[in-house]
Amino acid sequence: MKVAGIIQARMGSTRLPGKSMADLAGKPLIFRFVERVKRSLRLDEIVLATTTKSEDDVLLKVAGELDIKVFRGSENDLVDRYYQVARKFKADIVVRLCADNPVIEPAEIDRIIDYHLKTGNDFSSNTHNIDDNGYPDGLGAEVYSMGTVEKLWKVTVDPANREHPHSYIYENWDKFKVGTIKCPLEFSRPELKLDVNTSEEYEFINAIYQYCYPRNNEFHITEIIKWYDEVYMQTNI
Repeated sequence: MKVAGIIQARMGSTRLPGKSMADLAGKPLIFRFVERVKRSLRLDEIVLATTTKSEDDVLLKVAGELDIKVFRGSENDLVDRYYQVARKFKADIVVRLCADNPVIEPAEIDRIIDYHLKTGNDFSSNTHNIDDNGYPDGLGAEVYSMGTVEKLWKVTVDPANREHPHSYIYENWDKFKVGTIKCPLEFSRPELKLDVNTSEEYEFINAIYQYCYPRNNEFHITEIIKWYDEVYMQTNI
């Protein structure tokens, strides 16, 4: 079973344009994200999937620096972008990795992949607090069987569903075998939002990197929680 991690990233974010190249500890956000993803032990292939727009050329340079593959496809039809990448790289399992989660946890990527393979699910996710699993937002990944990706490519029509590959599944939960895993208790903090969609969220993540990265360039979510409780909350009361 070939497991492909597909990273979706582009420069044209509507809420925070150019966020993929925003600085985190001296490197672009997309660099820091890939740096963490590459520590996963269960991904056989990592592909940066971006658009054909010229503004996204800069992302290819980062991919080259990190020695990962690149695919360019539709800007807004993410279902097609994922499907075409999966076909090109002959994936059996597709792991959706959103580059606006720059503190993604490698071990939690691996845990959801192992769970997915064990259960034979159509779709598994630990990206956020689903079914009270306790996960912070932005720590994990979505895992799809190739059959599920192909089904979504064939049946989804609504542009909103084409832009958000998981949305059709959430709207038709009973038509798929889906599941999640419990977040380990030591970092079960569903109130934490660790993705970047706004300038305020970027500043929060940037503060995490400024504090944690110099101390440990492979910092763990437990270190983020310690900073949050002992530093951030004490200075933002």
